[in-house]
Amino acid sequence: MTTTIVGGLREKARRSIVYVAMVAGTSVYPKPDRWRETTSINFGVGVSPLQKRTPMFPRSLEYCRFYWPNSELRAEPEFYADYDYQHWLIVPTPIAAYQFEVLYWQLLPLLDAANQTNYWTDYAPQALLYAALVQATPYLKNDERIQTWTTYYNDQLKGLGYQDEQGQTDNSDKRKET
Repeated sequence: MTTTIVGGLREKARRSIVYVAMVAGTSVYPKPDRWRETTSINFGVGVSPLQKRTPMFPRSLEYCRFYWPNSELRAEPEFYADYDYQHWLIVPTPIAAYQFEVLYWQLLPLLDAANQTNYWTDYAPQALLYAALVQATPYLKNDERIQTWTTYYNDQLKGLGYQDEQGQTDNSDKRKET
């Protein structure tokens, strides 16, 4: 699986794309690591893997089971459902080894020795600082400063919310400069 960032960042997630090869006769596929929410799934046919993209539509697990009760029968996929937290169910069961493209929201990588930055350290270091001060103040028994740091922290979050709203558009929307 290869993952690349394609869009805006959210507070706790980022939008990513993963490309996976389907296996003919297999209807359950694993979700990517740190998956949180599926935006869309397309599968491709043609000379290059995704030359002609065909969308798959989200449905409930019950709908998919009712629509395609016999997983031994195969056809071109039409729907997907959350099978469980780690898997999707694709119906009909793929007749060929199609390439599929998943656009999804994923949890940001956690900080560790190999990953020293995240959204907060890159784009909102002031908010991170004030959040840390809000948490540290009761430990230091300096309760009169809690309101000060909370106010600074909330101001930073408001600024991030405004910034995020300005960046939310889709392919058919034109942003107006004011």
